[in-house]
Amino acid sequence: MSPRVAPPFRADHVGSLLRPPHLLAARDEFAAGRIGSDELRRVEDEAITDVVAMQEEIGLSSATDGEFRRGSWHMDFLYQLRGIDRVDDSELTVKFHNADGDVEFATPEMRIGEKVGLEHTIFEDAFTSLADRTRTATPKLTIPSPGMVQYRAGRASIDPEVYPDLAEFRADLAAAYRAEVHALAGLGCHYLQLDDTSLAYLNDPRQRAKLRERGEDAEHEHERTIEMINASIGSRPESMSVTTHLCRGNYRSSWVAEGGYDFVAEALFNELDVDGFFLEFDDERSGGFEPLRFVPKGKHVVLGLVTTKSGELESADDLKRRIDEASRYIDLDQLCLSPQCGFASTQEGNALGHDEQVAKLSLVVRTAQEVWG
Repeated sequence: MSPRVAPPFRADHVGSLLRPPHLLAARDEFAAGRIGSDELRRVEDEAITDVVAMQEEIGLSSATDGEFRRGSWHMDFLYQLRGIDRVDDSELTVKFHNADGDVEFATPEMRIGEKVGLEHTIFEDAFTSLADRTRTATPKLTIPSPGMVQYRAGRASIDPEVYPDLAEFRADLAAAYRAEVHALAGLGCHYLQLDDTSLAYLNDPRQRAKLRERGEDAEHEHERTIEMINASIGSRPESMSVTTHLCRGNYRSSWVAEGGYDFVAEALFNELDVDGFFLEFDDERSGGFEPLRFVPKGKHVVLGLVTTKSGELESADDLKRRIDEASRYIDLDQLCLSPQCGFASTQEGNALGHDEQVAKLSLVVRTAQEVWG
């Protein structure tokens, strides 16, 4: 069985990487007004050059900039869409869980107070800068799915005078994403990943209950999200591969939701028009591989078997055993391997070190070579 030459690759990764300490220090200095944007850019450029080289040296076929120019995997993008504003005097608090207890993540509320649209290509400079630094790997850009706006905002955050009908809101949001996707393709982006927590959260009955409490139709939310994503990417050029990562929450080695992919699986795998699915399967929270039976031929699943939430290194034999288990429900040729999530969805990062991160990525590459050639 041969390696894949188109994304997703046999050995792949979600995207975010641990920020080096000197980059975090520079961001703090910039926020305090002690250095300017030119100096911050210089530090970012050097850090991204190094992290791209690391990815290529260990043999990954895709490389990201580690999301080093962002503080957050999603809000740095979403607030650049016209009509989506942050409400600094009102916070949304999300409770994350880990083995030692709970961690709270507070972020400004989101408000949609005018028609949503795209005024400039978001992350244009980030992508072109990444592409300039890659030599052997395909530059991969990660952006939040449009489902993140719909799920997080909800009806209460959308001005009813601007959008009395939420179908119009979803149509405008999809149109903005379509424009972004085509602009990125024009820049030479051949590998785009849409990161989405909503489609994973909805597998958790407690998350569906929260949606019902705020007046949402929790039983069909995933279907509306799939329709909106399809409207966003359906007209992409053939040269662009699009994947999605379904995440249950990732902040300082903690998570939000639990449960297998059973609730969304049939609609997700058969109706979402992506080339591959990055799925979390690193622990018991993720459920079993049975939902993979719904994946049709022609689509690929990237098994997130290597956890990014701790530095303990998995064994190649255990990974191979789990790949074999998954292949009972889906053809081995449709499978790939990656860490379960990013290493730093926010700039704080997860509870492991740089060397442990590199060891995990290297393990993914070695194991994929042994399984698929």
